[in-house]
Amino acid sequence: MKVLIITYYWPPAGGSGVQRWLKFVKYLQNFDIEPIIYTVENANYPKADASLEKQIPKNITILKQPIWEPTDVLFWKNKQQQKKDISNSTNNGLLAFIRGNFFIPDPKIFWVKSSVKYLNKYLKNHKVDAIISTGPPHSMHLIAKQLQKLHKLKWIADFRDPWTNLYYNKEFNQLSFAKKKHLKLEKRVLQNADCVITVSNSLKKEFEVNSKRVEVITNGFDDEVLQSTEVILDSKFSISYIGLLPKQSNPKILFEVLKEISLEKANFKNDLELNFIGDISNEVLKEIERNQLKENANFIGYVSHEKAIQYQKKSQVLLLLIPNVENANGILTGKLFEYLTAKRPILALGPKNGDLSVILENTKAGEVFNYEDKLALKNKILALYYDYLKDDLKVASKNIDQFHRKQLTEQLATIIKSL
Repeated sequence: MKVLIITYYWPPAGGSGVQRWLKFVKYLQNFDIEPIIYTVENANYPKADASLEKQIPKNITILKQPIWEPTDVLFWKNKQQQKKDISNSTNNGLLAFIRGNFFIPDPKIFWVKSSVKYLNKYLKNHKVDAIISTGPPHSMHLIAKQLQKLHKLKWIADFRDPWTNLYYNKEFNQLSFAKKKHLKLEKRVLQNADCVITVSNSLKKEFEVNSKRVEVITNGFDDEVLQSTEVILDSKFSISYIGLLPKQSNPKILFEVLKEISLEKANFKNDLELNFIGDISNEVLKEIERNQLKENANFIGYVSHEKAIQYQKKSQVLLLLIPNVENANGILTGKLFEYLTAKRPILALGPKNGDLSVILENTKAGEVFNYEDKLALKNKILALYYDYLKDDLKVASKNIDQFHRKQLTEQLATIIKSL
């Protein structure tokens, strides 16, 4: 079988958006499915990680076409700053308003027409059995929808994140007409796709309202995080967060707790080390300063995927943050699954009854605390700290093999063949 995969994010893109389909493509041929990639030729990726190109199978077809991105013209003064500071990218009210109301569903909409023309010609001469589109950006689904109609092909729409319910949409100050257009486009995609796949059970319930078939395939981890290199844990009581940290995930309660313990417990402040690997919102930085923790904090910035894995493995505690927003139950950050393999205690802030809680309970890898549950969080940090002092800070995680990328790709292959 052959499948055409339409994705904006592809190496050398860095960050979490590229990982899911890079890994699926890596393993699909093991299940007798040949992937054909369609992606952008000249993308303005916020982050680049050339090391990921080594993971692309050598024998696959990769089709590329240039894209014109209006944000490159409108936001040219901010472009380089945004690459360094994407956690604050929605803070400019005017630019966010333009983005949310004039580029629907997203600024990649101008790639749709030329992509359909190019792929229509390609498909007339090259047979494929199915099309897969992955978003965001959700313009990828609009390309696939037109091709499905033109060529009567089976179509899988992959939603790595919600569309209209995506938490940062509020920052765009969308007018009524824009909200209605987003809802209309989303509904058409959900109704017309032969199958929708998404990353959590809560999102599945949301999409089932309009879709005839929804399947869950979570994100996962791959072999590079399992390589058995010697790990020397941080000498300090390190709490490390790896990835993008937007203002919606600002863990104010955590910083307040750490300040309190620092005042109450001798040596705690000297032992404490906060590591932030990735882009951090300005509001988070202010909160760290307000709680007198700046001297305890290391701001590493964006690093390659390989280096991020190293930071995960040597940290005493791994911090996981779910945005403190409505409809957060279904949010599962891609970093979670690599955290699981690090075998370090996971300290998470988010909805207590969300999908994250179910996974952490099933794997015994950590615990989730509500953003308002200050006392419970404080007691947990103290317990972790006391184990650290005894050189006994560890976690006995289990049931994580189900999240290996090869296992997840087998699930995908089964869905593709079922169509």
